[in-house]
Amino acid sequence: MSAHRRVVLASSVIGAVVVALDGTVLTIAQPTLQRDLHASFAEVQWTSTAYLIAVASLLVFAGRLGDRYGHQRLFTIGVLGFGAVSAGIGFASGVGWVIGLRALQGVFGALLQPATLGMLRAAFPPDRLGMPIALRTSAIGVAAAAGPLVGGVLVTQLGWRAVFFLNVVPALVLGVLASVVRAPGLRRPTETGHGRLDLPGAALLAICLACLVHALVGVPEHGWTPSVMSALTAATGAGLLLLRHERRTADPLLPYDVLGSVAVGAALGVLVAASAAMFGTLFVASYVLQDELGMDPLRTSLAALPGGVAMVLGAPSAAVLLRRCGPRRTTVTGLVLLALGVSVLFRAAGAVWVGGGFLLLGAGFATVMVTATAVVVRQVPAGSAGVAGGLQQTAMNVGPVLGVATATTLATVTDGPRTALPVLAGVVLLAVLAARKLPVVDDRGATSARSLRHHGGLRA
Repeated sequence: MSAHRRVVLASSVIGAVVVALDGTVLTIAQPTLQRDLHASFAEVQWTSTAYLIAVASLLVFAGRLGDRYGHQRLFTIGVLGFGAVSAGIGFASGVGWVIGLRALQGVFGALLQPATLGMLRAAFPPDRLGMPIALRTSAIGVAAAAGPLVGGVLVTQLGWRAVFFLNVVPALVLGVLASVVRAPGLRRPTETGHGRLDLPGAALLAICLACLVHALVGVPEHGWTPSVMSALTAATGAGLLLLRHERRTADPLLPYDVLGSVAVGAALGVLVAASAAMFGTLFVASYVLQDELGMDPLRTSLAALPGGVAMVLGAPSAAVLLRRCGPRRTTVTGLVLLALGVSVLFRAAGAVWVGGGFLLLGAGFATVMVTATAVVVRQVPAGSAGVAGGLQQTAMNVGPVLGVATATTLATVTDGPRTALPVLAGVVLLAVLAARKLPVVDDRGATSARSLRHHGGLRA
């Protein structure tokens, strides 16, 4: 691997880790933040909700900006802005400032996240993307597993502001590195092949996703209230208008080579279903382990540790399986492992079975995440890699919110949270039907042909 590709890979991996770590450590810091700023529970919840709504609603448009102006440029702006706003939150004097700055941090997070995949697509040939994506997935798994521990140590020793200052130095280093190092694979953007930015489409998509996320985030706390149903209605209306607009506009936000790809659509559906089942199960498991099995928070985290280890180790193994067995079989294998993990946790009553369930859960989710992400990134032309990356990140943001909302709803209408697990396992098995639409083998020739046809030549 050339030095330039190593720089791109390191930037992509560390950038993804900064975002992942930020989300996990914040959950540990919120109770202390609430006491220190004399905030209400609802205000503290908005420190997460404001970020999530901002980032989810802008990811695809940010990806299109990367396709047009260069992913490395968007990455630089995103990571420097993310770090600067993190420092601002660390100095915030009230919870209102924290909420507002978290929304602004979501804007920069939206610029940053699709660029981490777009840079990989530009720097690596399609047939060599599996392992870089796997390394990125493993790093995210490490961040997710280490986040609560890091957050606990920082909050205990230095206070809640330290979790935001944690982002500043890595963001500054990455921003400077990305601004001064130019890899040969990251060519200067041109206007060739790009018409006007589809601002109406971006606005409709943002409204649709913002209303959807706002509604689903409110379900665990308030249930299916009239305001939640109104938000879902608004999301549906905006979505229908978006589809109508995209069919008619000359320069759509979601080009046909992305939206019309059966493989990309199937991969996105798999990612939504798998992440919904994964995070819905984690939400349920925390209650089952502590309320039903009597574990304290420390024992609960230790019981779940095999899942994090399996995710870290499973991602590189998934890249090898992807190369040898192809996307379809590898993804179906991952989905079956994920469904087995959910099913084991449904029946688990002891530490051994709990650990085994989390092991299957982590291994299956890592496999699905690597293979489905590889399909999304590889099956589109390099000129649409940012939009593809934005759609992948959107799926990974909406899926968990949908999973938690589903688990919460089922817990309230049944005998307890554990009864949600068979439904989540069923969601995973339904995703197998979508996975059957994925390529049997990596179709590099088709990808190259599409790139040549739509853009007049390869860009990576």
